[in-house]
Amino acid sequence: MRRFQISSRCECQAILSATLDENRHVLAGWAARPGVKDLAPAHSINAHLERFDVGWLCPFCNRNTLRTFYAGALRSIPETASGTAPSKSDGSAPGA
Repeated sequence: MRRFQISSRCECQAILSATLDENRHVLAGWAARPGVKDLAPAHSINAHLERFDVGWLCPFCNRNTLRTFYAGALRSIPETASGTAPSKSDGSAPGA
């Protein structure tokens, strides 16, 4: 299954992000500030349209933030052979 990642800034300057499935439905939402990352409930609206909305509840300022995205501009998350997204660290020693 193809997955996509989107992100936008909240009015409080937290970075709101979400992972979407191939139907543009939200799989997970989160918000981040320097040194802090927290879950941020998110929901896609009119995901079947070329231009669709995603709404987040920002855990830092408690605002409901709505942003519009264009389906043609979504960034795909690369998949590994096992079908999951790669982690940032594979646990091997540097230079190995």
